[in-house]
Amino acid sequence: MNLARVIGTVMGVGYIKPAPGTWGSFVALPWAWLLHVLGGLPLLVLAIVAGFFKGWWATAKMTAGSTDHDPSEIVVDEVIGQWIALLPLSYAAWKMEISILAMWPGWIAAFLLFRFFDITKLGPVGWADRMNTSLGVMLDDVIAGLFAAIVVMILAALYHGVL
Repeated sequence: MNLARVIGTVMGVGYIKPAPGTWGSFVALPWAWLLHVLGGLPLLVLAIVAGFFKGWWATAKMTAGSTDHDPSEIVVDEVIGQWIALLPLSYAAWKMEISILAMWPGWIAAFLLFRFFDITKLGPVGWADRMNTSLGVMLDDVIAGLFAAIVVMILAALYHGVL
């Protein structure tokens, strides 16, 4: 297996059926926890940035010469989008010096919301998906992750009586 395929499929996770995108999002959860435990919010942000560019490269390599711009086995984009959806939790845990696992309802919300926005392709998520390029493959999940993160913050504000 070449490096682009290892990165793009997240070490083969993209070959798990059914719903490889959901499996990609699911495998992102323990990795986000590990990154947060090892280096807090800064390490998670660094991993997102590095993962985005590695994923963009891997996607371009895997789809070169193909008519399918977004094969289902490419799930690195789901990992990056899911990590973005978890950023509010990482920030809060890092800032308040508490266990990120203490916010377990937020983990569930981030996972479900990211999957919702990724699957429905609402608004700018669909626009990025329709780019039909390797950049679009990555961007639609970045945008879905941002939408999920915003809703996670709104839900947390409602729960904690801020809104």
